[in-house]
Amino acid sequence: MCAALHRTRPPPPRSAAGQDACRARRGLRHLAALPAKMRAAPGAASPAALQAGAAKAAREARVGDVRARALVVNADFVKSSVRPDDCPKDGRPEFALVGRSNVGKSSLLNSLVRRKKLALTSKKPGKTLSGINHFIINDSWYLVDLPGYGLDEFTRNYFLSRDNLVSVFLLIDASIPAKKIDLDYASWLGQNKVPMTLVFTKCDKRKKKKNGGKRPEENVEAFQSLIREYFEAAPPWIMTSSVTNQGRDEILLHMSQLRNYWRKH
Repeated sequence: MCAALHRTRPPPPRSAAGQDACRARRGLRHLAALPAKMRAAPGAASPAALQAGAAKAAREARVGDVRARALVVNADFVKSSVRPDDCPKDGRPEFALVGRSNVGKSSLLNSLVRRKKLALTSKKPGKTLSGINHFIINDSWYLVDLPGYGLDEFTRNYFLSRDNLVSVFLLIDASIPAKKIDLDYASWLGQNKVPMTLVFTKCDKRKKKKNGGKRPEENVEAFQSLIREYFEAAPPWIMTSSVTNQGRDEILLHMSQLRNYWRKH
């Protein structure tokens, strides 16, 4: 008798929170049983839309974080090395800028860091001081200004011995037709599996058609057509101008993304 009374005894009353949770579970079961078109109240976001919105917000947060890391807060000259072995040995990631004389390398470097005279130049226009010039950016990574434009032993050793070299930024003058030396340089980097990004400079310049000049866009397209003969997939490329700062933010964002990938792999 006592056992029977025990079995029929009503359950203890739920707390307010317990009642709300129970109603919520019943509501979810009811929602799942409805056709998809009937699940969302008029004007309310569907679960799929809410999920998509959350995913979008997460992506935007990640992009915002990458953009924040792409900003240059401070930049300082560290040293000029005459041998790759003399370069900084702290393992920070670095990006090398290289290009032939008068390609606008120093101007681009100054534009990236928003400084007028960070790059080291000689008294002759278009000449970088001899040596591998390291500039520390935000106390966390390097921009490297390489001298001249020749694949001598000095440059080759640097490209092939620096484990922390994330990418070479090969600068090409877009205001003039492609040069064989640019194609040869790109080909050598590709053959030796040195990561590379093509940076087309002076994209603000417009040559007069009557003098046989072509627009920068035409020269860029022509160079890409030629370089496809050397690569299965063309390297990434960015059009820039140190006068208008075109491409500056794209380069910094690209570098930030490459640093993230380099650190993870």
